[in-house]
Amino acid sequence: MTTDPKGRLIVSDQYGKLYRVIPQAKGSGAEPQIEPINVDVGMAQGLLCAFDSLYVMTNINEESRVGLHRVRDTDGDDQYDTAEHLRLLKGGNEHGPHAIVLAPDGKSLYVCCGNHTPPTDFSSSRVPHNWDEDQLLPRMWDAGGHAVGVLAPGGWIAQVSPDGQDWQLVASGFRNEYDIAFNPEGELFTYDADMEWDVGSPWYRPTRVNHVTSGAEFGWRSGTGKWPEYYPDSLGSVVDIGQGSPTGIAFGTGANFPAKYQKSLFISDWSYGVIYAIHMAPDGSTYTGETTRFISAAPLPVTDMVINPIDQAMYFTIGGRRTQSGLYRVTYKGAESTAPVVVEKDAGSELRDVRHQLESLHHADAPDAVAQAWPFLGNADRTIRFAARIALEHQPVASWQEKALKENSSAEAKLTALLALARCGGKELQLPLIQSMSQLNPEKLSESQILSALRVMGLCFIRMGEPDPQMARDISAVLNRFYPAKSLVVNRELCRLLVYLNDSEVATKTLQLLAKAPSQEEQIHYVYCLRALRDKWTMPQRKEFFQWFVTSTTLRGGNSFSGFIKNIRQEAIDRLTDAEKAELKEVLEAQPTGTVFLVEAASRPLVQEWKVDDLLTDVEAGLTGRSFDNGRKMFQVTACFKCHRFAGNGGFVGPELTAVARRYNARTLLEGIIEPSKVISDQYESNIFVLDSGKQVVGRVVNLNNDKIMVCENMLEPGNLTSVSRDEIEETLVSKVSMMPSGLINTLNRDELLDLVAYLQSGGDPDSPVFTGAKKTVDTPKPKEKAMFTDAGHTIDSLDVVKQKIADGSAVLIDVREESEWNEGHLDDATLVPLSTLKDAATMATALAKIPKGMAVYIHCRAGGRAVQCAEALAGKGYDLRPLRAGFEKLVESGFEKAAAGN
Repeated sequence: MTTDPKGRLIVSDQYGKLYRVIPQAKGSGAEPQIEPINVDVGMAQGLLCAFDSLYVMTNINEESRVGLHRVRDTDGDDQYDTAEHLRLLKGGNEHGPHAIVLAPDGKSLYVCCGNHTPPTDFSSSRVPHNWDEDQLLPRMWDAGGHAVGVLAPGGWIAQVSPDGQDWQLVASGFRNEYDIAFNPEGELFTYDADMEWDVGSPWYRPTRVNHVTSGAEFGWRSGTGKWPEYYPDSLGSVVDIGQGSPTGIAFGTGANFPAKYQKSLFISDWSYGVIYAIHMAPDGSTYTGETTRFISAAPLPVTDMVINPIDQAMYFTIGGRRTQSGLYRVTYKGAESTAPVVVEKDAGSELRDVRHQLESLHHADAPDAVAQAWPFLGNADRTIRFAARIALEHQPVASWQEKALKENSSAEAKLTALLALARCGGKELQLPLIQSMSQLNPEKLSESQILSALRVMGLCFIRMGEPDPQMARDISAVLNRFYPAKSLVVNRELCRLLVYLNDSEVATKTLQLLAKAPSQEEQIHYVYCLRALRDKWTMPQRKEFFQWFVTSTTLRGGNSFSGFIKNIRQEAIDRLTDAEKAELKEVLEAQPTGTVFLVEAASRPLVQEWKVDDLLTDVEAGLTGRSFDNGRKMFQVTACFKCHRFAGNGGFVGPELTAVARRYNARTLLEGIIEPSKVISDQYESNIFVLDSGKQVVGRVVNLNNDKIMVCENMLEPGNLTSVSRDEIEETLVSKVSMMPSGLINTLNRDELLDLVAYLQSGGDPDSPVFTGAKKTVDTPKPKEKAMFTDAGHTIDSLDVVKQKIADGSAVLIDVREESEWNEGHLDDATLVPLSTLKDAATMATALAKIPKGMAVYIHCRAGGRAVQCAEALAGKGYDLRPLRAGFEKLVESGFEKAAAGN
């Protein structure tokens, strides 16, 4: 769907013609005017009116018609009459060519194509032409046969000239990004698809919003080959959404909406029937996002959306796969101001300018590119480091390889330089690269730097060739000093690399980790790696490995899940000799036991029906000396990992819980565990479908096809769906019962339950004070903030303590957001001191006069980032700073009073 210059809508049938729709006036009871567009182009998945033309991206079964078309009115009668096929693209159907949008400067087009669209003949590329699969261990293709043989670069985005002749590759590595959108600052975003058949596996990636920067790579690879988001040669997400089917997206720019929603990115999920509003905040040179549900229904298969610049309303369409189609208009009614938002500089403006300067070097033979990019290889901002490296990789490797090998200004700079060299250099540079890597002190590296170092070594072997036996032994000896590590993700990469090196200790250590792994994703990762171990096994170890497959058959996942497990087992069997198969005959022929490996919940006796008040006093007092290992085990025993993501592990069907202690006080946290139906987020609510027969189907709609809707009734079995015909549904209700079962913790004793709560409060950090004995409250800042404040001797208080101190006058609350944000809504007890006024020498004195000394000063913003910057600005000035990780909306949710409108 798109709008023409008169505010009329151009829409397309998935299997038919184009139409022009003239919406009726707002509030009118009249029908909209609908006119067919009589040109030989249709079945569009992308539409744009620009340059006196209608651009159409067709995506149909007739291969000769797929691609970009230009439709025009040649005689001025306000009717389109000719169509020109500008570029034939290969591929098609739902993973083929998709959206078309206008560039921010109005001089070109941007198009996006899914992963079944091979790269076209690009005139130029901001992405270096060195993309590859980059798999350290043998990849397994999807067990269900999807995208078998589809290779890098996956889905891609290109900039296109108005005549359709010049195509420049901008970014790649997507699965199936259906639509793209620019924000008012000219930054590009997309909403990429998950592979729902992967659910339950360690290679599952949720649907996610990506900030698409120049030369970006997002790491989609087919089957098990998807790159983890922490790989330094890819970029991560603005926000992960979870399972879904991404379709149209649009920024609220130009809508007659309150400011908050004008600035939001709206994204649509076809299968779950939701339009989300993503509220972004600067995060260095990129962004982070918070998700709220804007519109939802069951079913509501949203396909696209636009903001009409003429009537300033949002329009969205539903339909697809021969489901009921429809066109909706969304307008705002309320008292909040809808004045157009003025684009202003924010906390990330300067860093984005730096990134843009580096991105101007993303082409071959850019003058002084090496000299200009080099100082930024060690920048603290990941996206800036990425942009600097891409500039480097566009230049001849001979012009910078020696400089890379000698780089020692910082660990980050060395790792980024050697990452570029591993991706671009030849075999002759392998030994010098490894020798340069050996200059790093692993004891002084952060977790992210360790992960980068492991990736650099992996790429060195993938692209430059296998190491000789002595090099492999030497590297293994170093890695084994740190394996196993405290970090789950570091263990994953150490395991991967040590198996590749055919290490003599990796089987022993990994089987020990497997025996303790609380989540199925972690267990599967270890068996996935071990199936590729060439030798170095003992026969008892092989038996233990194969026994896992006997006792893990009740693990659940998406459509390909069981097939993947069977294929992992079969690949391991294929590596056995006939003699080994004979010796392992008993375990290889053993029948599944039907029990979940190392999970005892089903057999545990009832302890008691826990109430919130049974534990509240202990938790409010601050847990100390609890057990990390037992808390993690209880998270598994109660099946939490099945649905919830925590510290990089677990499922995606329920809320992400890593930061739960920053959002909730003691009572709210316990209520969420013990009384899951007391408060149900609309994002996770289910529906009751009352059928003509009187039967009720309760669950979430996850797919649609023709007149059928597919309902997941049990989130522990996401691949087991119930088919319901639309014609059978008599009534649809919102369920007041959470899909999280109650009573999950009633088999735990008090110590086990308190260990579970401590584990949640820790955010997955084994060194958290809740385990070491120091008092821990539920509002712990992120590691960066915690170090900043505690090193300066400042106190971190719970939200309950904050409320009390403000109430008794012993503390003040400072809001460091901008005045425009304050006017949209603020806390009753807060004082506005915009961060910008503290950074500007001309206004700093006036701003500081608003902040008293001699009492606690609590700082809050929208999400937490500016509170950190405020602390930096006030450091050493004699204030008693106390950070609030919770942002404005979370504080309101936690009971802080919001000021009345106009105050």
